[in-house]
Amino acid sequence: MSNKNPHSAPRAGQEDDPQAHQSDDHPQKRKLPGESSSQGGFSRRDFIRGTGIAGVAMSATVLLGDEVAKATGRAQAEGKWMGPGPVDITLRINGQTHKLQLEPRVTLLDALRDRLDLTGAKKICDRATCGACTVIIDGKAHYSCTSLAIDAQGHDIQTIEGLAPEDKLHPMSQAFVDNDAQQCGFCTPGFVMACKAYLDHEKNPTYEGLQKALGGNLCRCGTYIGIRHAVLEAAQKGGRA
Repeated sequence: MSNKNPHSAPRAGQEDDPQAHQSDDHPQKRKLPGESSSQGGFSRRDFIRGTGIAGVAMSATVLLGDEVAKATGRAQAEGKWMGPGPVDITLRINGQTHKLQLEPRVTLLDALRDRLDLTGAKKICDRATCGACTVIIDGKAHYSCTSLAIDAQGHDIQTIEGLAPEDKLHPMSQAFVDNDAQQCGFCTPGFVMACKAYLDHEKNPTYEGLQKALGGNLCRCGTYIGIRHAVLEAAQKGGRA
């Protein structure tokens, strides 16, 4: 009885294949259904998976495109599709009606200054930060630089020009003069409108309350103290008119 040497040389014509001594149950020889026999091949599982994903993507695209087309048709049929060119709009400003043709992207501030020559509201930051463009819309202070003119239709708009229709200073404007509440003047129209809107709603204004109420307006000259005194004086002299 002889013992075989596991390290003996292979017989002639027999390849030294390391997998030749492995059983059929070896992990490297097991294959999952649908897997490719080659390492870089394209299996049936990959094909089915890719086909399913592509089909879902195609269906979503078709459905979304159909919904967009339907929405566009409804908007055009209902007359709500406007732009991008100029469209007819009507604005009520300082008690007067103005009919304009503007692109839907035009802001209320640009419409006031460039189309109606109402230049009291100033264009400084153009991003709703400084408050120099403040106007009153339906009794509330608004930044006109970020309000679209087309959205202001049907609302009552008041600008600084509307406070003195007969060349007589409004009590609020007069209080600014009397209390030295302005220097360069760029922020003054916005402050006057913000202060008037505040007094229209606040029956008993206080010095401390004004600090918070006027927080949306900036004065780079630093006339805040004079502005607060002006508001309190205007409240006593009818600044709500």
